Amino acid sequence: MPRSLRDEIKQRKPFASLEQEAGLSVTRTAAILGHTVAEAMKPFGITQTQYNVLRILRGAGAEGLCRNEVRDRLLTPVPDVTRLLDRMEEAGMIERSRDAADRRLVTTRITLQGSRLLERMDEPVLELERRLLGHLTRPQLRTLIDLLSIARSAP
Repeated sequence: MPRSLRDEIKQRKPFASLEQEAGLSVTRTAAILGHTVAEAMKPFGITQTQYNVLRILRGAGAEGLCRNEVRDRLLTPVPDVTRLLDRMEEAGMIERSRDAADRRLVTTRITLQGSRLLERMDEPVLELERRLLGHLTRPQLRTLIDLLSIARSAP
């Protein structure tokens, strides 16, 4: 039987509500999973957010995306996407180009270097995901995904 959140965080009093316990449990789980993933990214020299950007741009293909599209697709919002993209461009992971007809439009694309980095990371990240959540059955994973989706849809 897994330990309860109260036991994990050594809380003596009961939670004020089931909603509070559920919310704190999601936060605790996200923190643990996030920390583990962040540590796994370190040997590759990138952050989780940079990894997310690379995956977004790989999925966008040769067309690329504008900065706002990248921002809107990020799993975790960041306050300054432009600076994030600046750093990634300086590192050679992405490239940006201005549209000839409308100079205000800047398209961001993954570079060959960024694609190769992602290719090197694909299997280790998949293995990490299996290690972190592979102990759950397929129906449990589906239920978890569905419940989290419902929780995110709150007004």
